[in-house]
Order: sequence, then structure tokens, then C-alpha cells
Amino acid sequence: MQLETIDIVLFVAYVIGLIALALWVSREKPGHNTNTSDYFLAGNSLPWWAIGASLIAANISAEQIIGMSGSGFKIGLAIASYEWMAAITLIIVGKYFLPVFLKRGIYTMPQFLEQRYDHRVRTILAVFWLGVYIFVNLTAVLWLGALAINTITGVDMIYGMIFLGTFSVVYSLYGGLKAVALTDIVQVLVLVAGGLILSYICLDLLGKGDGVIAGFSVLTHAVPEKFDMILEEGNPNYMDLPGLSVLLGGMWVMNVSYWGFNQYIIQRTLAAKSLAEGQKGIAFAAYLKLLMPVIVVLPGIAAVILAPDLAKPDQAYPEMMTLMPSGIKGIVFAALVAAIVSSLGSMTNSISTIFTMDLYCHMKPNESQTHYVTVGRTVALVSLILAIICAKPLLGSFDQAFQYIQNFTGFFTPGICVLFLLGLFWKKATANGALAAALVSFVASIAFFFAAPNVPFMDRVAIVFLLSFITAIFVSILEGNKDQEKAVDLEGINFKTKTSFNIATLGVIAILIALYATWW
Repeated sequence: MQLETIDIVLFVAYVIGLIALALWVSREKPGHNTNTSDYFLAGNSLPWWAIGASLIAANISAEQIIGMSGSGFKIGLAIASYEWMAAITLIIVGKYFLPVFLKRGIYTMPQFLEQRYDHRVRTILAVFWLGVYIFVNLTAVLWLGALAINTITGVDMIYGMIFLGTFSVVYSLYGGLKAVALTDIVQVLVLVAGGLILSYICLDLLGKGDGVIAGFSVLTHAVPEKFDMILEEGNPNYMDLPGLSVLLGGMWVMNVSYWGFNQYIIQRTLAAKSLAEGQKGIAFAAYLKLLMPVIVVLPGIAAVILAPDLAKPDQAYPEMMTLMPSGIKGIVFAALVAAIVSSLGSMTNSISTIFTMDLYCHMKPNESQTHYVTVGRTVALVSLILAIICAKPLLGSFDQAFQYIQNFTGFFTPGICVLFLLGLFWKKATANGALAAALVSFVASIAFFFAAPNVPFMDRVAIVFLLSFITAIFVSILEGNKDQEKAVDLEGINFKTKTSFNIATLGVIAILIALYATWW
């Protein structure tokens, strides 16, 4: 697909406008030097709309848009469970996790682990997350983002990665989290607008000009099997989405770990003006998650009829873009790039935060605030360069890079989830118990991966979570079965939420019940 002049003009205008906005929001007041709170936590000044938009912008990237649209083509609406179950997970995070994190005044997730356990746990997890963020997440977003750009425009992969990395650096490096979060509202507006336009045109084509409702009716009658939310065991895609495990099993572990304890996601909520503002932002993000399947899954399902002869499912989204009229293509392409660079900006900021606050500050404890900010900026830049260099060697040989990434991070997700949940809500959990849970998570996941390859990924995560959970409790009991000195005092935490948050929660639950009841 070739972009026409009007598309290129619109895209360039978007790039320039975003950079200008980022530089404007990053400007310093006269006489004020940026400190670590300003750079890594936006001075704890983020309003709810910036938090909600930034959560979604950090989450949705090329692998989400291209990959989930491809899964919509191959599997159908069932893949939307990843989005819809995330909505209720966000509500849980806002209600039960965020009050503890904000009360503790933390910068990073490893910092909480030291406050709750000890310095060993903090250091091990900090080093682990840096490795994963740079060599798994960052490389994946760059590689798959460049692949998407290559598919749409023909630009060589290496130049695509350099462009994405440079764009991300220019708009996010100087201003830190504030620049990322406050520009993410624009990113999300472009992403949602572009996605809705694409879905509208796809459905209108199916309805032969009679509108989206007629088009949706045609789609549901033509491919009813693509609208099964819970797959039966005989379904060829059961290994990807194993029946009721989607609602009752391993997806909960993955979602709670991702939305509750993942630094580059949770960091924007740590920067909230207040607990109430953070919870409003999380509720806003939950409703955006409910909308996401309309943007990323529906075009893939439409492609089953509009482009049935695709060589690979992941070609569905780029192929649907070819149906767009001139001008609209530029907006949809801008939406795709918006998703990529916002994720890059969020990841590099979190990498710099973890390195600076969890590792470097302990090696050099008496440096100035300006020095730490400079280190953070340098680390962000170096991490991007490393990811660009390593992307092809690490991911170039994999046909399904996204599935590989899920499996790799899935080795550790159950253990991480266990040590945080017990750290938050069980006073007797010990540091050795936490480390044992992390070790069992990795060893058991590897064992299942090789010894029981027919066990669905989601079921494996659930089983390993239970094994890690039991291990942590067993080790903690062996060490005395007593309340730990660093345990979280839950009596000092206010878990009561405002009426608006409670109403939003009921709305999310009602919508989810309606969706699953309709497409069961």
C-alpha cells in the first residue's frame, strides 16, 4: 500500500504537532530545575484524563493492533477477552492496589518490594525487569512496529526502527513522564478516531452502503463462528483461548500482573494528583478497554469476508487500510504510529526510572537531583539504541514474535504475581518465600513448556501460579509463621472509593455481563 500526498502531509503534520506539544508541556518554569519527582513521576501532578489516556497509550502498540486484528481474522471475537477482562482488572487495581502504592509514596515496583521484603528482592526484580523491558518488550515494539510500517509503506525495517526510536526520543526524552502522559491524550484520540473510522468503513462496505448496522448484521450472519466468545475444546484455536479458563483461570494472573505490578503501566497512576484522581483515571481506562475490540478486532473479522485470501492473519489490518480513501489512510497510519511511539516513550521512561531509582541511587547515593535526571535521560537513550541493535538478532527469525514474547514473560508472571499479592495482603510472607516463588515460577514454567507442550499457555500460567503460591506460603511458615516487621499495615489504608468510582465499576460489570451473555 502506498500513501498518497495528502496522507503524507497529514502524517507529517501529526508528527510535528506532537513534538511541539511535548516540548511545550516539558518547558521549565524560570528558576526551577527538573528533579527526579518531576522527571519520573511528573511531579505527582497528573489529572485523571491524562492517566487514563496514558494507560491505554502505553498498552496499545503495533503488536496489539496488528496482532489482535490478525487474531480476529483467525479466531474471532473470542480474542477480545484480553481487552474486556482487562477492564475489570483495572477496577480491581484501582480499588485494592493503588491505595497501598500511593500511601507508600513509591517511584517503582522494585522499591515497594524492598519496603515490604528486603534489598535482595528489589535488586533481583529490578535487574530482571530491565532485561525484559529492553531485550523483550522494547525490541518487540520496535521490530513489530517497523514491520507494520514496512508492510504499509515499504520502508526498510532498519530505517523504520530508527524513525520510531528517534521520534520517541524527540518527544519524550527531555520532558520525562509528564511529556509522555500529557501527549498521550492526543495519541489516544488519534488512535481511537483512526480505529473507529477504519471499522466504520469496513462495516459500511459489508453493508453495501446501508450503514454500519447493516454491515454488522451481514458479518454476524456470514461468519457466526467468529462470534463465539468461549471456545469449546474441539475448536482449532482452543490452545490459544482454552474455554472457561479465559474467565476463571490464567488470564486473571496475566492481567493482574500486567495492570497491577508492571512498572511501565502502573507508573502513570503513581504520578496521580491524588488517590481519587488516580482511580478516576483507571476507571476511564477501563471504559477505553471495553471499546478497544471495536477498533482492533472488528476490522480483522471483517477481513474474513473483504479479504479472505490473506497469506497470513497479521496482514488483515494493513489490508483493511488499503480500503481507506486518501486522507483517511494518513489518519489511520498516524494512529498506528501513535500507538507505537507512545509505548516506546512509556517503556524508556520506566527503564530509566528503574535503573536510576532502584540501582544507580544506591551506588551513588549523594548526587544532585539534576545528576539523577541526566542519568535517567542517558539510560533512556542507551536502552533504545540497544533495542534497535538487538531487535533483528533476537526477533528476526521468529514467525510469531508476539507469541514467543508471551511465552517468555509467562515464565515469570505467576511468581511475580504471587510475591506482590502476598506482599500486599499477607503479613507473614517472607523475603525468602518471595524469592522461592519467583524461582519455582521459572523452573515449573520451563518444565511445563517442554514436558507438557499440549497444555494451553493460559492453563499453564494458572497451574504455575498455584505452585508458586503454595511454595511462598510453605517457606514463610517454615521461617516462623509470624507477622513480618515490614508487612503492609492494611488498617492504615483507606480502601473506600468515591460514589463516581463505584458507579463506574457497576457500569463495567453490567457491560461485561451483557457482552458475554450476547456472544457466549
